[in-house]
Amino acid sequence: MENQPPGEAIVLRTSRSNECFEARLVLMAAGFAAEAVSRDGAWLLVVAPQNRDAAIAELEAYRAENNDRTARVTTSDPVYEGATVAVFVYSCVLMLVAVLAAKSTFGLEWFQAGRMHAGSVVGGQWWRMLTALTLHLDAAHLMGNLLFGTVFGLLAGRSLGGGVAWLGIVIAGGMGNGMNAWAQPAAHTSIGASTAVFAALGMIVSHGLRRWAASQEKPFKRWSPLIGGILLFAFTGVGGERTDVLAHVTGFFAGMLIGWIGSRVPNRWLANRFVQYSAGVIAIALLVVAWATGLTVAM
Repeated sequence: MENQPPGEAIVLRTSRSNECFEARLVLMAAGFAAEAVSRDGAWLLVVAPQNRDAAIAELEAYRAENNDRTARVTTSDPVYEGATVAVFVYSCVLMLVAVLAAKSTFGLEWFQAGRMHAGSVVGGQWWRMLTALTLHLDAAHLMGNLLFGTVFGLLAGRSLGGGVAWLGIVIAGGMGNGMNAWAQPAAHTSIGASTAVFAALGMIVSHGLRRWAASQEKPFKRWSPLIGGILLFAFTGVGGERTDVLAHVTGFFAGMLIGWIGSRVPNRWLANRFVQYSAGVIAIALLVVAWATGLTVAM
């Protein structure tokens, strides 16, 4: 039995003053009058006797909420390896193709062979969906896609691992170009990695949605990854007279689809280096095969 003056009830006894004052703020926010006092080397939080049970219940609910929040943080998604290496390879591939195309290597016109031409894609020239991702009009176009591709690629790589993430980005970028080809007039052409860049953004959004969907957060917070992704898309993906907005949109939605699939890959697979290396090799192989096919046809 606590030794306490009449007219007050002790709801907390602690050796830490900050804990006592934090609990006092909690009770005051809930409408209870509470006082923090120091007695006999301990800090006590006291309320009116008639409020004792309600005040204790309020403090227990506050502790339970904090414990639940801590558990959610502790069980957050792991960060996988390879994101930095994968972004470096991405940069090397874009710059290599830029040099080869500028020099008309093999005596061929790389832009004619690899650009996304809607009529040709619909007619069966599938490789253009991938080769177009590596071509750029000029240095500014290339630098922009290197910058945004690095940012979104790093985030996607940390969520899924460098190899798996970039395999998904290449596939989703190709899918985005394919959908764009079917939606555009036959004469429509486009080039650039931006379709893949926004595919990476879509993958990030999809991964975030899966994480929050299972939480007990309010609807606005559960949908915050999608809201944030759309706002970021609107800020970076719409604008400029040469911008193929539809390609950005199709890339974003293709990325969401691939990201939804990727977020269901078991964690033990994503943590496996062989899986990551294999996925990275397949991503590069897809581009190599696409370019080999396109240049062979152009000869």
